[in-house]
Amino acid sequence: MALFADRSAAGRELAESLQPWAGQDAVVFGIPRGGVVVAAAVARSLGLPLAAAVVRKLGAPSHEEFAVGAIAGGVRVVNDAALRASHVTPEQLAFVEDMERVELRRRGALFHTDDDVDGITAIVVDDGIATGATATAACLSLRARRAETIVLAAPVAPADWRPERDVVDEYICPHRVRDFWAVGQFYDDFTQTSDAEVVELLTHDLRE
Repeated sequence: MALFADRSAAGRELAESLQPWAGQDAVVFGIPRGGVVVAAAVARSLGLPLAAAVVRKLGAPSHEEFAVGAIAGGVRVVNDAALRASHVTPEQLAFVEDMERVELRRRGALFHTDDDVDGITAIVVDDGIATGATATAACLSLRARRAETIVLAAPVAPADWRPERDVVDEYICPHRVRDFWAVGQFYDDFTQTSDAEVVELLTHDLRE
């Protein structure tokens, strides 16, 4: 059963749980692509600036949507249990990572992800959390860039998933679901978000 009509609706609902940060010295970082749509709705509701936290999932060769790890700027996260479960060899992982690093650089340049985050509160938003690899990589990357406080926020995630304590300072998730198999199951409209839509959301925020 779907919980949200679309990503914007999910963002508006998520923003209700993030009201303590409204008007604070904080930036909302959406994980491209779909997470930026959710983050844009959060940023508008809280009156905060919007930016992108570019991450690339390392998918299993036999099932690309299943994340065995993720990479972000200066960060590499690998889930050893997922590697074993999907029988991914070191050679296969290296091949996937090489390809994803090319896309990581492309998106970083396109979405202008080099802003100074030293001392701020970073609210990291995605459209949902499945394995947690991409969210973890995004948070660690912002931590490495000296963000003072990391808040991870997602509208839906598995009930038994939690971020590591040294990765985030706050974890906000209004829907923690036991019967979880894919983020898309919780959306009526889970249409893929384009690069152009992400750029438009980010530049629209800059114009306001």
